[in-house]
Amino acid sequence: MKPTAYRHLFSGKKITVMGLGLLGRGLGDIRFLAGQGAELTVTDLKTAEQLQSSLLKLKKYPKIKYVLGRHRLADFSARGGQASPDLILKAAGVPLDSPYIAEARKYNVPVEMSTALFAKIAKEAGVHLIGVTGTRGKTTVTYLVYEILKRHLGLNRPRKGAVGRTTFQVVLGGNIRGVSTLPLLKKVRAGDWAVLELDSWQLQGFGENKISPEIAVFTNLLPDHLNYYGSLKKYFADKVNIFRYQNKGGHLVVGEQVEGKVKAQSPKGQMEIVNQKLIPKAWKVKMPGEHNRSNAALALAAARAANIPDKISKQVFKTFPGVPGRLELIRDARGIKVYNDTTSTTPDAPLAALKALGSKKKVILIAGGSDKGLPLGGLVKELSKYVKRLILLPGSGSEKLKDKSAKYSALNLKEITNLQEAVGVAVDSSRRGDTILFSPGFASFGLFKNEYDRGDQFVKLIKKIK
Repeated sequence: MKPTAYRHLFSGKKITVMGLGLLGRGLGDIRFLAGQGAELTVTDLKTAEQLQSSLLKLKKYPKIKYVLGRHRLADFSARGGQASPDLILKAAGVPLDSPYIAEARKYNVPVEMSTALFAKIAKEAGVHLIGVTGTRGKTTVTYLVYEILKRHLGLNRPRKGAVGRTTFQVVLGGNIRGVSTLPLLKKVRAGDWAVLELDSWQLQGFGENKISPEIAVFTNLLPDHLNYYGSLKKYFADKVNIFRYQNKGGHLVVGEQVEGKVKAQSPKGQMEIVNQKLIPKAWKVKMPGEHNRSNAALALAAARAANIPDKISKQVFKTFPGVPGRLELIRDARGIKVYNDTTSTTPDAPLAALKALGSKKKVILIAGGSDKGLPLGGLVKELSKYVKRLILLPGSGSEKLKDKSAKYSALNLKEITNLQEAVGVAVDSSRRGDTILFSPGFASFGLFKNEYDRGDQFVKLIKKIK
């Protein structure tokens, strides 16, 4: 098969990249575009000092122009007597009402997002797309589907001597830590598979391009990012793009929690409503918790839609340990288990973790962070069932949780000033048979760069303990 045709789309083109960032996605996109011969202007609200680690990795591309610590309207339009850019590549999470994006549209400059642009080009080239979205569980489901496809393609390659390609492959992209999706164009060919975790922001780009994956998974819908969207309705409206543009041949796998809302959108593809009962009782799922059995059921339905035999999925569920940072067992010493659940950024996440561990009154929970305006009632009601001691990191969300938990004296609530102190208190408070759970339930703003940095710091601190 011929390589996916894409170089002509970028070579010699004037492109403004809005958002370099520190997670590696913007960095990867910029490297890719520079390698294709694009004339790049990179702009970010962070300063050069804040972006130093990313900028050092771009030193080999001296022709890149940087506008840092601010954005300028001139980099998005034909202001100042210069020609308009040929393309704006904007980062996920850029505000919907950004005046800079409005400026680009005023001058009819195309605006794209990395994952959606990859999907559009790859789909046209004959690459199969599987997309996964939802408030919770989407990362786990994405990885499960990816692992199932990898195992399937490894066991089911065409025999040698077959006409055409002898192997097909699968790539993993979207909202995955450290993965830039656009550069995956260099790896895929017709007949390959791309499994994409898609958050609501990335799905804005799918809506603008009027595309949806041929197999779509919608795990659930819970209040989140309301500080960005303002309402659950607007948040859901972006999520819907994962299936809005499917045709009758598309497959839509839906968790039963969001069934009603999805049905109300009249999807065109073949829809399947899934709960954990889809997994045979005799099948083992290595990941702990009923919520992970539900995640496995969604992955199984997606695998079936891709015509993958159940025996492949069964093998993956039995051995897959889970995704780092999601109820990840990082230590079991002296009879005390320690779990890193740093991607817990909403109050329902620590609740799911506590239920999965099932250790009533045996959990030392480290939680807290920045408030996103989400309801806390469900979590607060359950804390006293499971938690032996509640340790709160600084933050606006922590203050709200403290106020609502004040009447539960048995929680032995302790406020601390930093993560190192939190770990020290947790270790001192634990005894054989206890569990230390780091499941913040809030955003990481303030103390950490992001939730991944938060988890990395926690793991380092735990590993230092003798």
